[in-house]
Amino acid sequence: MPASRIRAEYILRTAGDPQTVAAVIAGEQSSGTFIRLAGESDALRDRSAARVESLEEVSDSGLPALPGAKPGRLRSFRMILSWPMAIVGPSLPNLVATVAGNLFELADVAGLKLLDLHLPAEFSDPQPGPAFAVEGTRRLSGVSEGPLIGTIIKPSVGLSPEETAALVEQLVLGGIDFIKDDELQADGSVCPFDARARAVMAVIKRHADRTGRRVMYAANLTGDLDEMRRRHDLLCELGGTCAMLSLNSVGLAGALAFRRHSELPIHAHRNGWGYLGRSPDNGWSFSAWSKLWRLAGVDHMHVNGIANKFWEPDDSVIASARSLLTPLHPDRPMTVMPVFSSGQTVWQAHATWDRLGSADLIHCAGGGIIGHPAGTAGGVRALREAWDAARSGVSLERAAAGSTLLAQAMETFR
Repeated sequence: MPASRIRAEYILRTAGDPQTVAAVIAGEQSSGTFIRLAGESDALRDRSAARVESLEEVSDSGLPALPGAKPGRLRSFRMILSWPMAIVGPSLPNLVATVAGNLFELADVAGLKLLDLHLPAEFSDPQPGPAFAVEGTRRLSGVSEGPLIGTIIKPSVGLSPEETAALVEQLVLGGIDFIKDDELQADGSVCPFDARARAVMAVIKRHADRTGRRVMYAANLTGDLDEMRRRHDLLCELGGTCAMLSLNSVGLAGALAFRRHSELPIHAHRNGWGYLGRSPDNGWSFSAWSKLWRLAGVDHMHVNGIANKFWEPDDSVIASARSLLTPLHPDRPMTVMPVFSSGQTVWQAHATWDRLGSADLIHCAGGGIIGHPAGTAGGVRALREAWDAARSGVSLERAAAGSTLLAQAMETFR
């Protein structure tokens, strides 16, 4: 039986001979250096070296090359490299060093975008993967169908624990399903984590005692590993049902260690994603990058939103969400729940439903809920009515004809 291999798919831009450049990249990322050494025997290379599996020319973007790239006419190629599983081992941090290490720095490389990762079962099976994902999130939140209607505590910073809890009380009374801390709200002296968690969870518990329904609150636990574990334990003690991490802040090793400690769903915020994914010619695709975190065990991941306030086009947003709902392996799907956010209002419900074809998601609207003229409860109700209409095949305009709250939201957020 052939040995298992890890495969990575890229778009390579170069002014050099593509076969030579691809071979240089494969050598740099495995057994080679700038000159062949005595110890690099044919047998060692055959056993351990990366291989260029395919190289196919594609249309070039025409954009400028990376700084320091060798001059010349740029061409683009879809390149697949592979590595023996036995060399990398089932290690997520070392996988990143292998598929996204020094190859980005080679002068022959004028641009390199990592499009996808194809990992054998021997790599994926030892990874923790999500503990809750869609099914567990629905069970804990009490939302059996449709999207979870969520929001972000705003202002992002500046509220005291008591002011935060007062806002949360408005939200839970208004019928919200999901509330998250802003990624900037961590453990500052204005709103310390412990005091905030106690104040917010007291509100959520009182509401649950009255109604039997516990709103999911994703508390931002981001910190060093000891801090995150301690905050997690406090949140569990208080009856919390979700923990939020900023992925690029805690890193893969931190996320893996936290996942092995956690008894809660992990809400993964991708802040900082732009420096990895925004360039069309360099960095990571979301599909490839998110596989790392799915394997590491997060349960929700942000994907931006339709008609968002950032740079990302709708096609990219939907492709990201679809990738999260696509199984990694038939026997172990490791799908996670996409989180739509960024300038979301009632106007995005139909487009999100029509293009994604799934309601297994969290739809977070900040101003799009709290800014409703009828208040928070009106904002929650209007967004839920927009989603009900979308899933029933009723146009937003027709639904609004029978709902003052929805009509007000459409006018306010036009």
